[in-house]
Amino acid sequence: MRVTELHAEGGLRHIAVVLDNDDEAMECLTTFARRYDIGGAQVTAIGAFAEAELAFWDPRTRQYRCHRFQRQAEVVSMIGDIVLDEHGQAACHLHAVLGFEDASVRGGHFQWGRVRPTLEVLVTESPKHLRCRFDPQLGLAVIGGGR
Repeated sequence: MRVTELHAEGGLRHIAVVLDNDDEAMECLTTFARRYDIGGAQVTAIGAFAEAELAFWDPRTRQYRCHRFQRQAEVVSMIGDIVLDEHGQAACHLHAVLGFEDASVRGGHFQWGRVRPTLEVLVTESPKHLRCRFDPQLGLAVIGGGR
């Protein structure tokens, strides 16, 4: 993982995070967010995975259904945010659209992905930290406001 600060102004940073072959994306991005004290940010990325897992939230069961893809996929789009969880730790919430060799696509809540050959991530900090809280009615952690 290579991190480059592109611009900083007023305490806000624009940062490029480039993941390398065989890096696990969610693990690397969470490590980055905690190491660089990111408490609120927007994330976008493109690149590719050798394998990945996406999930779909089922409101009836209030659980995620996971779908694992064990083949090369282009990251057509990845967007999301970095927030502080209920324990004050940085956490990544990402969604991804993956494109496959046959031109089919799949999308959902990003669980993990093994990078091949690269994942190029742009992180833009927000002026306030965002906090996630568990909503018992939804059965999910959702953004609950700034600090």
